[in-house]
Amino acid sequence: MSAMRRVTVLGSTGSIGCSTLDVIARHPDRYAVHGLSAYSRMDKLAEQALASRAAVVVVPDTAARTAFQQAWPSGVTPPEIRVGVQALADTAAESGTDSVMAAIVGAAGLPAALAAARAGKRVLLANKEALVAAGSVFMRAVRENGAELLPIDSEHNAIFQCLPHGGRAGAPSAPAPGVRRLILTASGGPFRLRRWQDLADITPDEACAHPNWSMGRKISVDSATMVNKGLEVIEAHWLFAMPPERIEVLVHPQSVVHSMVEYADGSVLAQLGQPDMRTPIAYGLGFPARLESGVSPLDLASRGRLDFEAAEPGRYPCLDLAFQALRAGQGACIAFNAANEVAVAAFLAGRLRYTAIAECIESALSWQAGQASATLDSLESVLALDQAVREQASRAEAVS
Repeated sequence: MSAMRRVTVLGSTGSIGCSTLDVIARHPDRYAVHGLSAYSRMDKLAEQALASRAAVVVVPDTAARTAFQQAWPSGVTPPEIRVGVQALADTAAESGTDSVMAAIVGAAGLPAALAAARAGKRVLLANKEALVAAGSVFMRAVRENGAELLPIDSEHNAIFQCLPHGGRAGAPSAPAPGVRRLILTASGGPFRLRRWQDLADITPDEACAHPNWSMGRKISVDSATMVNKGLEVIEAHWLFAMPPERIEVLVHPQSVVHSMVEYADGSVLAQLGQPDMRTPIAYGLGFPARLESGVSPLDLASRGRLDFEAAEPGRYPCLDLAFQALRAGQGACIAFNAANEVAVAAFLAGRLRYTAIAECIESALSWQAGQASATLDSLESVLALDQAVREQASRAEAVS
């Protein structure tokens, strides 16, 4: 850890991006910011670029570039401003970057995350779609190019910490020896004590009111529906080469135990901590060293108790559909994710009722199962199916 590492943060104005920059700022002797990217909030991006002295910023279009320039203080030399999807991928892959925080939400973050893996970078993966939609393509890129892969989702980061890895982070081809199963914990979201069939009239604000975590609106809805946990199950399959029957979800309302690994001898290792994303971010940045993250110590005595309950089949239909998709294969996983993105956007816009999100996903899975099987061995083939599912889901949403 003696050499200065240069970090690019993709999606820097989101919650993960902001937390990443907070951790980096605590270690100016270890980390420098090379690049930042944002889709909107150009004023926030300008503020971050100024504070971190970023060399490069990437924005989506010329209008965003103009907005960034207007937000930049006069008399101060601005960073290089790059525009577009290809610029995003190029920045993630270029020699000026050692580590890439892949925190762009949705399929839009997939090309840049894949470019970073192909360039052999340390990839701090907070973008679920890289594995959910393109697991085989992404993991092959990590293996073939010697990239380091550190999961940033608190659950996967916890599992990684509880597995034997010898200080190396890559793409395993088989489960770690002696591991019986992976146990992903879930808070249960804001509606844990309510039945799914009673949630039809839930509003976006209610769905976004997560009891433990501060997150963006899309991921907050995913947490409420348990889609987020379903995506994490699919990710865990790829990250740890674990078959679906050896992955379990356990509801844990306090969000203190972030996940567990059960071994063949009966031992269960768990990673505990405050529900603060700076902990897994600091672990990913510093691996294998441990960095000060700014997170307050965990006082278990004041917590008093930790509760766990089974995620019973039928109680969380979106989670059930995720396991169904994982067993069906990569195409179904693409359909699961794409349909959910369409449905959540419609729900947040007031066009779709909350419980119809599961119906939209189920419809997309049925539609995908009826299509001719495609070889999903390239980014182009993955994105083509993703787009086809989105179009189908949008048509279904329009008539719902």
